[in-house]
Amino acid sequence: MTIDAVLQRIDDMLPEALDRLLDLLRIPSISTDPAYKGDCARAADWLVEDLKSLGFDARSAPTPGHPMVVAHGGEGERHILFYGHYDVQPVDPLNLWDRDPFDPEVQDTAKGRVIRGRGSADDKGQLMTFLEACRAWKAVHGALPGRITIFLEGEEESGSPSLVPFMTENADELRSDIALICDTGLFEDDVPAITTMLRGLAKTEFTVHAANRDLHSGMYGGLARNPLHVLAKILGNLHDETGRVTVPGFYDGVKELPDEIRAQWQALAFDHEKFLGDVGLSLPAGEQDRTPLEMIWSRPTAEVNGLWGGYNGAGFKTVLPAEAHAKVSFRLVSEQDPGPVITAFRSWLEAQLPADCRVEWHDEINGSPASVMAITDPAFEQARQALSDEWGRPAAFVGAGGSIPIAGYFKTVLGMDSMLIGFGRDDDNIHSPNEKYDLECFHKGIRSWARVLERIA
Repeated sequence: MTIDAVLQRIDDMLPEALDRLLDLLRIPSISTDPAYKGDCARAADWLVEDLKSLGFDARSAPTPGHPMVVAHGGEGERHILFYGHYDVQPVDPLNLWDRDPFDPEVQDTAKGRVIRGRGSADDKGQLMTFLEACRAWKAVHGALPGRITIFLEGEEESGSPSLVPFMTENADELRSDIALICDTGLFEDDVPAITTMLRGLAKTEFTVHAANRDLHSGMYGGLARNPLHVLAKILGNLHDETGRVTVPGFYDGVKELPDEIRAQWQALAFDHEKFLGDVGLSLPAGEQDRTPLEMIWSRPTAEVNGLWGGYNGAGFKTVLPAEAHAKVSFRLVSEQDPGPVITAFRSWLEAQLPADCRVEWHDEINGSPASVMAITDPAFEQARQALSDEWGRPAAFVGAGGSIPIAGYFKTVLGMDSMLIGFGRDDDNIHSPNEKYDLECFHKGIRSWARVLERIA
């Protein structure tokens, strides 16, 4: 039998697959609110029973927070781990929803049919695409498509406090040849994508002190140091006229894109004017010798996220503040290390402080490194071809401007690379009222996983 029989089974059983997803969506598994602790456990139990029906040896594993769902099944030389999360975001503000967030339904819209409800796209609908692919494969072939471990978390939307301890304690059970993560999306709605680069993050908060109290500007203005002036001048020097970060050693460990990846990105024909226009901007900032996609996917950044001091109330108070405060963060790429980046930034800032000023750092040096997947593994190209076959358009290896911690944890804790493959769209309203998941994405997502598993499992 060929993959065609599995794909036909998926098509025929789509109504039943949709019913199962709607059943799971009705469980209000909000992980951040203790009032829903029982519902999180109920969602985990629901998934355990569903996995058992597919022939997996599945269990709900307790943690100090919400349970992890762990399941093992199938046979094969390559061991694959699939990760998803069953918890969802809170639904506030409830008055902005058009219907009960946990009374999901399929709706007709101007852009096609959608599954409306909290968790439909993030991440219950996405994780069920993989389970439904396994279900169809089992129905046609009588066995799972390979040796598969399922790992479903219940705290992703609340910071994953139990995740690393659980992974560390159960490393031998979870360690696999490669991890599959379904918590991403398509590129610009219709191009399938495998995320192979994730930026890391380093951040720091600090205060610049000057006088020992706020000063009257009429008495001290022009003579006394104003820490807001000092801080604004220093942070204004954070980039040069070409957009490069000026902190010494900042670009240590930053590697250039491989030619084949750069070519794929250029073929995507990213419309940066629309991307910026949607938020009321028009001109790209940043490094002038880089394309927009390079800047948001593969180049490091330095950003001032907050800057404040002095009087901020109604009216006016003519003071020279004694303190000025800032929050600064860095998105990291390639082999940049958060520790040295923050240390270099601190030294750079301290060297520019006038004699009458001092800086107070408010946090420990910490952060997360970037994740760069080893796409030389043949599984990456096999999966890319499988996605291209299903969607009728060349799939691309893409980057992600943000951070997805689980991919980094798989690398640092378990020594595994990850393939991030998802079928969400930008207008899915994840974390917002009226979340939805396109029925086409659910259907083709199932078919996509069947094709990927045929190639790599």
